[in-house]
Amino acid sequence: MLVPKLFTTLGAYSRPQFIADFGAGIVVGIVALPLAIAFGIASGVTPERGIYTAIIAGFIISALGGSRVQIGGPTGAFVVIVYGIVQQYGTAGLAVATIMAGLILIVIGVVKLGGAIKFIPYPIVTGFTAGIAVIIFTSQIKDLLGLPMAELPSAFVEKWIAYSRAGGVDTASVAVSAAALLIIAWWPRVSRKIPAPFVALVATTAMVAFLELPVATIGSRFGGIPSALPAPTIPSISISNAIALVGPAFTIALLGAIESLLSAVVADGMIGSRHRSNMELIAQGVANVVSPLFGGIPATGAIARTATNVRAGGRTPVAGIVHAATLLVILLVAGRWAALIPMPCLAAILVVVSYHMSEWRSFRSELRGPRGDVAVLLTTFALTVLVDLTVAVQVGMVLAAFLFMRRMAEVTNVTPIRDSYADGPEGQGLYGAGRGALPTGVQIYAIDGPFFFGAADKFREALGQISEQPRVLVLIMRRVSAIDSTGLHALRNVIHRFRIGGTRVIIVGPHAQPLAAMARSGLLDEVGEENVVADIDEALNRAEALVPAPK
Repeated sequence: MLVPKLFTTLGAYSRPQFIADFGAGIVVGIVALPLAIAFGIASGVTPERGIYTAIIAGFIISALGGSRVQIGGPTGAFVVIVYGIVQQYGTAGLAVATIMAGLILIVIGVVKLGGAIKFIPYPIVTGFTAGIAVIIFTSQIKDLLGLPMAELPSAFVEKWIAYSRAGGVDTASVAVSAAALLIIAWWPRVSRKIPAPFVALVATTAMVAFLELPVATIGSRFGGIPSALPAPTIPSISISNAIALVGPAFTIALLGAIESLLSAVVADGMIGSRHRSNMELIAQGVANVVSPLFGGIPATGAIARTATNVRAGGRTPVAGIVHAATLLVILLVAGRWAALIPMPCLAAILVVVSYHMSEWRSFRSELRGPRGDVAVLLTTFALTVLVDLTVAVQVGMVLAAFLFMRRMAEVTNVTPIRDSYADGPEGQGLYGAGRGALPTGVQIYAIDGPFFFGAADKFREALGQISEQPRVLVLIMRRVSAIDSTGLHALRNVIHRFRIGGTRVIIVGPHAQPLAAMARSGLLDEVGEENVVADIDEALNRAEALVPAPK
């Protein structure tokens, strides 16, 4: 149903619920402030762009989304791809790529393909998420330790080589980042109502200001944050660059869809609700179309901020709208003070984000899984870190597809029934009813499992072992749940080969999907509907009419 959750929740809205949503929205807005700034900087843009994204996209995602409690904004998932786009195409290229990604998300939602996202294998999601976490951590070492470096190389290995040659660390920067990490780790024991990253931000900013510590701040590096939203502007780039950005745009759309729907599923479990996946994707798409017009970067549903919203009492999209309004008020009233925020504190916040984002326990657990899944996991992880996120996702999907093909081939068996057809793998009656010996000119083969392209060669090989042309060939398809075009092609070739030699082919017990597929392809007409029977007894009665059973 393509109706925003906001519209359906306001029907029974009450004053107590508004008070709960209002309080939760303020808390989430405070949580989102340091994260928005940090993600903006880590993405290679100015800090205010992260705040603009949290305000504009956060409002749209809550107002139009399909989840009751989803909080939208910039997230760590986009850092790698956004940084690469900015370095190569600039902020105008990033805006165009984000708008294209938004349009892709809208199309996916409108054609109701939201459910298809769940088919992305878990090892791929775990692999690129862990890889992104490693890259975020690596990119923060410079500010975390106050290393005397001008600009960082873009490649992962080159970054660590540059770090090793940077010289000594800055004591003041280490003190600020250590203080921020300690506050983030310790503060939840004191209070969970005031978010730990916000406390760390305020405390370290005061520490640097009063002690006059010589560390880099937002003001010293970026010149401060404007205290207003910018006027909307339409980005402009060359046609060739726009074409080159189609690939990254699809990656942004894919990442946004995955993270937003994962976040919505987690939220559903926390509040006992059910989100509307297609409406959620449409809202994500609209947010990513509008946000870049105001200088924003890609946005999606944020799992940590959504969970904070739920724990704080938010139960309707009003909380997300209040979260966006809170950030707007902070920008208008205290934006100029953001220039005092120390860079080591933001680096410490992102280090904590990368730690949680890595989900190292899930990564370690996946390493104990099947070897094929481990290969997909490690390949996706390595390519994300060492090459490119787009390449990692593409290669990971191809490897997962080949792994699926192999597994489908392994679970499908083609078994000859040679001596007796009284019993099958599941007991008497599957292949017959105990009639005794097979007639001399009758061959029976049972196909067990999906008849996909991975199993087609197995079928051709099994029937290729028939040395003498039988009078009757019986194919039992009672346990074939589905068949694809390759399976149909293999089936047609085998049937043609035997019928040319005068063999009558009888198909037993096909399910609805294989039967419909054979009818659409014309194979059913070639076989003859009279040769498609419901059970093995009927097939054997016809076979024995042609070939008498031995006495």
